[in-house]
Amino acid sequence: MSWLEAFVRRSLWDVVPRDHRDTAPALRRRQLVTLLFVVLGGTVLGFSLRIEPGSAWFYPATVLLALVWTVGAFASGPLHLGRIAHDDTHRRPVLSPILIGAALVVVFVLGALLIRELAFLDPLVRQIRSVLDHADQGSIPLLVAITAINGIAEELFFRGAAYAAVPRHPVPVTTVAYTIATLATGNVMLTFAAVLLGIVVALQRRASGGILAPVLTHLTWSLSMLFLLPIIFL
Repeated sequence: MSWLEAFVRRSLWDVVPRDHRDTAPALRRRQLVTLLFVVLGGTVLGFSLRIEPGSAWFYPATVLLALVWTVGAFASGPLHLGRIAHDDTHRRPVLSPILIGAALVVVFVLGALLIRELAFLDPLVRQIRSVLDHADQGSIPLLVAITAINGIAEELFFRGAAYAAVPRHPVPVTTVAYTIATLATGNVMLTFAAVLLGIVVALQRRASGGILAPVLTHLTWSLSMLFLLPIIFL
């Protein structure tokens, strides 16, 4: 087995043994809390991205969204950081999720360059620019902080609470739930990104049994794209 194959299997596929099962009453409670907050969070997300660029309401709305995801995650029940195999031991995943996030950045940048050059994809370019207008109009330090906070909050909820609430096939189910929540924005490109990112971080959650790897991958990807996409499209 090559180093790359071993890295991918350890990070995304091989499941580390653990016992994080909820009791039946705890599972039902987690499911009800998760359902309530996914609807609430999707509503707030749709509202926040429909705010005019430069509006003073953009920052409070996005902070409110992070608060919704975070409260929902911790209200649902216990969350775990997770571990992955390393030689003959199990360790917290740190470097591997950052590298996977960087690989996703490369994929998205190449895709963005292709979209920019194809005239028939101009409607998608306009949707990307509609999101980037917030970055162009806002304070960079605040945008970095908000991007990081929301990335963490989304993983706490979708790969923490929501994943644990689904007893069967949690990888596709949570990816679909994350995509549906993003659909509230009405933005095709954000939804497409949610599908690809959602699959990767859900596999990380499955392999490690926790939220640390998804959080680090999401942060690496989202913070990188915050700076790279404006270079490509603005």
